[in-house]
Amino acid sequence: MNKLWNAAASGLALTAALTLPASAQMASLGTPEGAVSIVAWPGYIERGETDPAYDWVTKFEEGTGCKVEVKTAGTSDEMVSLMNQGTFDLVTASGDASLRLIAGKKVQRVNIALVPGWDKVDDRLKEAPWHTVEGAHYGVPFMWGPNVLMYNTTVFSEAPTSWDVVFNEQTLPDGKSNAGRVQAYDGPIYIADAALYLMSVKPELGITNPYELNETQYEAALDLLKGQRKLVSRYWHDAMVQIDDFKNEGVVASSSWPFQVNLLKADGAPVGSTIPQEGATGWADTLMLHAEAKHPTCAYLFMEHALSSNLQSDLSLWFGAVPSVPSACTDGSGMQTAEGCAENGLQDFDKIWFWRTPTSACEAGGCVPYHRWVSDYIAVMGG
Repeated sequence: MNKLWNAAASGLALTAALTLPASAQMASLGTPEGAVSIVAWPGYIERGETDPAYDWVTKFEEGTGCKVEVKTAGTSDEMVSLMNQGTFDLVTASGDASLRLIAGKKVQRVNIALVPGWDKVDDRLKEAPWHTVEGAHYGVPFMWGPNVLMYNTTVFSEAPTSWDVVFNEQTLPDGKSNAGRVQAYDGPIYIADAALYLMSVKPELGITNPYELNETQYEAALDLLKGQRKLVSRYWHDAMVQIDDFKNEGVVASSSWPFQVNLLKADGAPVGSTIPQEGATGWADTLMLHAEAKHPTCAYLFMEHALSSNLQSDLSLWFGAVPSVPSACTDGSGMQTAEGCAENGLQDFDKIWFWRTPTSACEAGGCVPYHRWVSDYIAVMGG
């Protein structure tokens, strides 16, 4: 736990704490405005269109009169860009976006007294430093989980034990090379996945935190990714495109989200997922309210709805995530079970390096900041 909190609290969180004035927050709810617009990860805000069994929007709309509009985003950078436009009320921000939004004053403090379900939130998330600055809350915890290694079970009769299968050229168990058959995530934060792998296989680099890299460590991660470029058939950010690639384009291994794994399995595709021996990066997502939200009351009502045990249970099962409300795993309010939450990583909280924005003001000192990650990763993907 100390690893997680120290990692997320350093850098930008400290900078934000020193520079942000206390922002205003709502004192009470008003009349629902009739709508709420949300920037969300794919699969997070479902109204039964993909599968009729998964619908946590219709009842909310009927009960509140707030029509839900959703814009999906495939990367945290896209989420930040969309929130900068100022036309959305809420965002399901991961840790590599949330502190940027706070520092950029694009989100407002959340009055947890107006969110009765707050008391049910996992205690490990209530004060999480990716949404809490100087004791002020800037969001409501939503879902969390690991970035898994998804693989084709006809190629791998047993789960791969290392991320090596996507980083280095090799012959796979079916006797064929992995070149052109693997994918990598289309986002600069993926540099942390390379750094996490190097933490294990090249301890002489001295990497202790995949988001805090000095120049030598950073160059080693980039070199690994440049080599990987020769193997990658596609850099993915669209979950549905990745699903199609595993079905029809011969992709057999990639970093992924449990969401894609679950949909592929439901369709009968031969896939499995695992967290390799080096560990995994992951995401702890927070519902955050835009500083100039046009529908703040509907937004608060949705934040409370998001903590309902039924939504948390069904979304956990649907996405393959862990609910921020632990009781949703066992209270029978939805389709999730204790066994399902365990499979999704409930006990792995302390093992996951949750996404956060790299900064130069890191504990190690002199770390490579995120703007470098952005430009350099674009160059890697471009070959």
